[in-house]
Amino acid sequence: MSTGLERARDQRRLGRLDQPRDIRRQLMPRLYYDPEAFGQFSENIARFLGTARFLVYMTVFVVVWFGWNMLVPGGLRFDPYPFIFLTLMLSLQASYAAPLILLAQNRQDYRDRVQYEGDRARHERNVSDTEYLTREVASLRMAMNEVATRDWIRDELQHLLKELESRREEPR
Repeated sequence: MSTGLERARDQRRLGRLDQPRDIRRQLMPRLYYDPEAFGQFSENIARFLGTARFLVYMTVFVVVWFGWNMLVPGGLRFDPYPFIFLTLMLSLQASYAAPLILLAQNRQDYRDRVQYEGDRARHERNVSDTEYLTREVASLRMAMNEVATRDWIRDELQHLLKELESRREEPR
């Protein structure tokens, strides 16, 4: 008969009883790829696909393909049917280009979101700093009203001087 401690140890070793075991049969080893490197690769391809250079290269490729399969004698043509292989090649290129472009756009969206959040946090800090400085300026203005300024002292002294002169002129 096993104790409670031994049963708990056996349960930990066997896993949880309320969940099925995770038995993976690996017929083929899992391939590892660096998502960051793949993302940069896809961005480079998407950047290249959006250039005039790519359009020129693709146009030259299609013109050479047409020229070869129309002008060369029948035995040397590699696309005997009316450009079916060319259509297949262009479809293959498009099927790889579209996901790579979408991946690059998703990465750009993520960078934009991170930058937007940083800008928003910076804006909130600027607003709070401005509010703080506004309160400080207001408190300084209030404190300055209580402090004797040079003009106020001058006015008071002139007022006192006039009062003293008026008392001196009065007979006793």
